[in-house]
Amino acid sequence: MEMEQLLSMGFSSELAAQALAATGGKSTLKATEWILSHKSSNPNPNQNQNQNPNPYPSPPPFQPKLDRFFHLHTKLSTSPSSPEPTATAPSIHTIPEHDPDDDSTTPSPLHNKRQKLQHPKPTIQLGKTDRTHEPLSERMRPRTVFEVVGQEHILCNNSLLHSAIDRNRIPSIIFWGPPGTGKTSIAKSIVNSAQDRSMYRFVSLSAVTCGVKDVRDAVEEARKMRVKNNKRTVLFVDEVHRFNKSQQDSFLPVIEDGSIVFMGATTENPSFHLITPLLSRCRVLTLNPLKPHHIETLLKRSVNDNEKGLSQSVGMRVDVKDDAIEFLSMNCDGDARVALNALEISATTAAARVADNQLEENGSFEAVVTVDDVKEALQCKHLAYDKAGEEHYNLISAFHKSMRGSDADAAIYWLAIMLEGGEEPLYIARRLIRFASEDVGLADPLALNQAVACYQACHFLGMPECNVILAQCAAYLALAPKSISVYRAIGAAQKVVRESVGQNEGVPLHLRNAPTKLMKELGYGKDYIYPPDNPSSSTQSYLPPSLLGYKFFDWPDQNSTQQ
Repeated sequence: MEMEQLLSMGFSSELAAQALAATGGKSTLKATEWILSHKSSNPNPNQNQNQNPNPYPSPPPFQPKLDRFFHLHTKLSTSPSSPEPTATAPSIHTIPEHDPDDDSTTPSPLHNKRQKLQHPKPTIQLGKTDRTHEPLSERMRPRTVFEVVGQEHILCNNSLLHSAIDRNRIPSIIFWGPPGTGKTSIAKSIVNSAQDRSMYRFVSLSAVTCGVKDVRDAVEEARKMRVKNNKRTVLFVDEVHRFNKSQQDSFLPVIEDGSIVFMGATTENPSFHLITPLLSRCRVLTLNPLKPHHIETLLKRSVNDNEKGLSQSVGMRVDVKDDAIEFLSMNCDGDARVALNALEISATTAAARVADNQLEENGSFEAVVTVDDVKEALQCKHLAYDKAGEEHYNLISAFHKSMRGSDADAAIYWLAIMLEGGEEPLYIARRLIRFASEDVGLADPLALNQAVACYQACHFLGMPECNVILAQCAAYLALAPKSISVYRAIGAAQKVVRESVGQNEGVPLHLRNAPTKLMKELGYGKDYIYPPDNPSSSTQSYLPPSLLGYKFFDWPDQNSTQQ
């Protein structure tokens, strides 16, 4: 490989072989430097000493091809003979032909380039603002709603948002959806997409870092802007669910009088975390996790965007393999932020291993991102699971209903998601105990023993060893016969008690215990029939008189399949 590169530069095979032998034969760069720095030496020790001491011919006219093997990321050292280049985007500096008769003491540009190559420091300039420090996911935010990928159900032509944008009548909106689905991006793009952008100004706050005072300051400024410039303020509050009730109340009057257009973003169910008056004044738009093909579109867009895309993160051109994009889009769980940030880390890893032989024909570096780089950056599959949020209850509900439907495969699948998401195993075990009585019940009395034993075993072992114990119990309960007779019986009895059916008469006298003489005189325990002494007696009642014949527990015949 090194020999071929030296020959392609125009050096003879004899000279190339000697240079490789002198430098160890592993670096084209070192061999080339050795050739250019030993012009006065004799290339052939067997050559006649009386011959010309400098037998090497001048480099052929096509020697400038050497610049394919040396790429400068920074400008050359400022010297009188080397003017300073302008500080623009990374450029390629060609190596001028060296005059062998020039004995000037000016350092060879090749040596300057060698020093720069050892410590490349890309200089990247994006217009007037350098945004390379920002994460890729931030730089790639869509500027208008037409650049938004996914969420077609709220961005179609006849949607509420498009109609509002066309008529310059943006309503107050709350965006609800998982992380990385475009809540903030859509809010910003709505203002940028308005027919008359001069009518609106966008102000962003975060409920994590601001309080009521910040909201009041923003509202006061909005009122001044409306009076002075007739410009409405779109106040966007991220993580709005973190505001308490009184903080959310502060938005109500200013939304009501039109001082601001309110936009909020939340990952939590608004029904549980936002007050009803605020919901009454806003439209709630639900965002869905992005599909894999949406993620692929975003990733390819970041690769192809030379202005603010992936190449700006590492200071060189980046080539991302198709299988790497496919793997990333399938394992980010519909979160565009996770996908873009993982791609940026992958590109950084790929750029770090760029070697001398990874150059394009134009002399620039190129980093190649493989699926292994993506796996290293992602570490593990991203799961959208919040132990304290709505997804916690969604998954435990799916787990319970799968066992109730006797689908052991589905039950184990939902169990795996909860465990991988970090759910407390004892919480799952408690749910299994409840299920053993509620759904299996007397159809298999041993189910309760299994569930209690599962809880104890999980308590002894903990994670990750207790995963198989939970799976065993879940499969047992899913495959067990089901009976909800006990569940219905206790529910019916509690309903009777709550509604005071039978006037809550109290315990009949014959069922009461009589430990004292006075109680016996009052009739406690009188006429009680002791069943062991009268096994065939069926005249005794155990319910209050007003509930005689009332049936709570319905246990089917043995021949019946319905339990």
